[in-house]
Amino acid sequence: MREQQEPGRVVVVGAGMVAHRFAEQMVARGGGWQLTVVGDEPYAPYDRVHLSDAITGASVEDLTLDPSVWDDERVELVTGDAVATLDRDAQTVTTRSGRVVAYDDLVLATGSWPWVPRTDGADLPGVLAYRTLDDINAITGWVARRRAELGRPVRGVVVGGGVLGLEAAAALQNLGASATVVEFADRLMAVQLDAGGGEALRVLVRDTGIDVRTTTAASRVLAGPDGTVASLELSTGEVLDADVVVFSTGIRPRDRLARESGLGIGERGGVLVGPTCRSSDPRVWAIGECASHDGECAGLVAPGNTMADVVVDQLFGGTTTYVRPADGTKLKGVGVEAASFGDVLALTPGALEVTFADPVARTYRKLVVSDDARTLLGGVFVGDIALYSSLRPLLGRALGADPSAFLAPEGGAPATLEVPDDVVVCSCANVTAGTIRGAVTEHGCRSVGEVKTCTRAGTVCGSCVPMVTTIVNRSLEQAGVAVSNAMCEHFAMPRAELFALVRAGAERTFSEIVAAHGTGRGCAICRPVVASILSSLGVGHVLQPDQAALQDTNDHLLANLQKDGTYSVVPRMPGGEVTPDKLLAFAQVAADFGLFTRVTGAQRLGMFGARQDQLPEIWRRLVEAGFESGQAYGKSLRAVKTCVGSTWCRFGVQDSSSMAVRLELRYRGLRSPHKFKVGVSGCARECAEARGKDVGVIATAQGWNVYVGGNGGFTPRHAELLAEDLDDDTLVRVIDRFLALYIRSADRLQRTAPWVAAYPGGMAALRAVVVEDRDGVAAELEAEIERHVAGYVDEWRATLDDPAKVAQFTPYLNAPERTDPDLAYVPRRGQRVPLPLEVVAAPPEGRATTAVAERVCTLDALTPERGAGVLLGGSVPVAVFRLADDRVLAVQQRDPFSGANVLSRGIVGDRGGRPTLTSPMHKQVWDLETGQCLDPVGKDPRDLRVYRVTVDGGDVLLGS
Repeated sequence: MREQQEPGRVVVVGAGMVAHRFAEQMVARGGGWQLTVVGDEPYAPYDRVHLSDAITGASVEDLTLDPSVWDDERVELVTGDAVATLDRDAQTVTTRSGRVVAYDDLVLATGSWPWVPRTDGADLPGVLAYRTLDDINAITGWVARRRAELGRPVRGVVVGGGVLGLEAAAALQNLGASATVVEFADRLMAVQLDAGGGEALRVLVRDTGIDVRTTTAASRVLAGPDGTVASLELSTGEVLDADVVVFSTGIRPRDRLARESGLGIGERGGVLVGPTCRSSDPRVWAIGECASHDGECAGLVAPGNTMADVVVDQLFGGTTTYVRPADGTKLKGVGVEAASFGDVLALTPGALEVTFADPVARTYRKLVVSDDARTLLGGVFVGDIALYSSLRPLLGRALGADPSAFLAPEGGAPATLEVPDDVVVCSCANVTAGTIRGAVTEHGCRSVGEVKTCTRAGTVCGSCVPMVTTIVNRSLEQAGVAVSNAMCEHFAMPRAELFALVRAGAERTFSEIVAAHGTGRGCAICRPVVASILSSLGVGHVLQPDQAALQDTNDHLLANLQKDGTYSVVPRMPGGEVTPDKLLAFAQVAADFGLFTRVTGAQRLGMFGARQDQLPEIWRRLVEAGFESGQAYGKSLRAVKTCVGSTWCRFGVQDSSSMAVRLELRYRGLRSPHKFKVGVSGCARECAEARGKDVGVIATAQGWNVYVGGNGGFTPRHAELLAEDLDDDTLVRVIDRFLALYIRSADRLQRTAPWVAAYPGGMAALRAVVVEDRDGVAAELEAEIERHVAGYVDEWRATLDDPAKVAQFTPYLNAPERTDPDLAYVPRRGQRVPLPLEVVAAPPEGRATTAVAERVCTLDALTPERGAGVLLGGSVPVAVFRLADDRVLAVQQRDPFSGANVLSRGIVGDRGGRPTLTSPMHKQVWDLETGQCLDPVGKDPRDLRVYRVTVDGGDVLLGS
């Protein structure tokens, strides 16, 4: 074996996540080496772990891995030009375009390709794969095209029930298509789950609307009259209608280049490598999914990253060798929780299985341990994966407790586990617990965010973040550093404590509250919290002068901000009921304003694309028709979803519709730490999906069962039973108490699900307080809700009755008749949808401006600490801000990250005493005086253009 202290010319074939890791590790070293990375995709390396995010709106830029790696002068990235041949004798590779690149060391990181079993018709138009960004674009385009051609929702089938197959099925649903999963094995995720876990997953997946066929193969794909896919015939003889078929049946290593050049190949494919990841040619290495080590090709990013680290170390003369990290898999993007690690099938001789299944909560948890029940060998978690991040790092080590204690409903052992320093906590980035502790004790990191930046732990798939947080907080405590629970730099206490202080005190404006309990002028974290607290306590209208400047993105204009800077309008329809007259009025408003309309997920009608200047007139007509604000914009009650119950349904046992209307009219406008939703089902068939709501009510023959702490979204959770067989009035009192207690004690932006899960003493203690009134606060909690009910005023009706509030919807103070110049639309399925902002209009710098100071408004027209829009030179949108000390600052109106003209609607605050602006879109933060980007929130920093402002005799003058 040759010795080499510093590499020379290194070429990496492949530009995926593992290649990016390799380049990143090379850049971290010194020396005069040269690195060329050649990829066949037209993109820089991107995050395949979160590929499904591209379906739900993530852009290529969002998924792109840290691009700063390619800024190093020693590194060259070539995209869209695959390596066609490898000449090992000449030590060169030749790309498809004919470029010849010489190497001293070659690293193959070509990844894998999606394997499709031999199936007749698999080459038909509409039969697609799910592996790359181009695959995602192909699926998205095909579904949209077929929906337009067929005039109905698209029917989709996914062949393969593994992790990617389930993600593909969820992606089809997100695109508006139906989805059926066909799996040859007897269960979903057959490689990662045992029979019990697979069955639990099947139940949860079906609940999402995805149909499932197991122990079934795809026999052939059948074409329709137009030659595209029309159906899929199964091995059982069943024929499924299908307008799109996605194959996700496994992967195979991309080893063509290695085979053709005569390198050693593993029995199951892949470049044969040893513990140093060196191939049969000492100048050629292989890493990631194309490498075969011990007869296996790893299909996960963590082993590939470890291989990349090994090869970099070897190239610099190190002695590191490859030991495959323990496999762990976590299902993402499906709306269902499932995860596993280690020996899930208990194949280890003498292995014991400890299982806990809860059919009511629909969770399944299993630990596999050694025959003495001490050593952890594996784990399976479905429906609730909270234990996954805590236990996975202990694979192969002593548990230190009875395995059953981890699985019992009230088990708390994982919270006290002390993970040894040498345990790998983040397998994706190969970061140990000791490294995380060292970031705190040796490198001065004082938060999880700083530790992630320092170590890269938790920056890939994110499944280890809970464990990283636990280690960081414990390390800080042991180092004598107080773990801060401060809300932000302006308030040293959490929301619940501030709520109690404000509730007990006399302060009723932000200035009074920050003077009494905080410091500075606030920020995008604390200002909306104070606004919410004041609203929860019934202190005035959200747009009154002393509160308007506190409101976050949606409350800023009482509507839900959309990606192009326009808004949605969703009036309240209690219990989903609406009269024909109201429907006609709604339709006429939508037609007159040219708005996109759809039925929302909460059984409401929504209009989309309303400009801020149109909102008052739209709502004026809706209010006249009998509608009121649906508060689809607020951290408050969104809606009460219901079935028709005993009024119409032959299975209904209680009048769920009337109860839903009663609850919605009672809790409408109730501000809380986060939005909350309620569901009411008229029988156990659960058509309203009540157990997926923050408060779920299900009818019984004796009355009502009430469940709390459920939610959908990124981390779905089923609500837990709080009380049974309640009569109508008792049900309402119990819900009153629950909501009032939640509003009092929850943290900032904490949904009911994590609040309930973290409640001291668990559900038993919560039940004792809310149902049994153990602490004697029931009457007080009920009274707080009664005060809300008595004081409720429709926010939009109150806004329309106040000209000063209506004036806040003017887009440009010096040109009130003008509208956003960058909005553009195209027709789609009979309605108009926005064009991407990237393809319309030039940046502000490209428009004509004026060198002479121009009067744009009066100082009195500007609300302190709230922005306003003006037009400079008649065409350039500018955001103008009046600070608390009456200084006026101005920056470009266009958000450089989203392209929307919305920055005047952002939150003004301060950081370290300097004025700041937070974007209403994605919360990037800038220094208002200099325009410097202080917090790019996962993007490359983009500064703002700053305009010259003077105030002369009460007039605000603006220059370029």
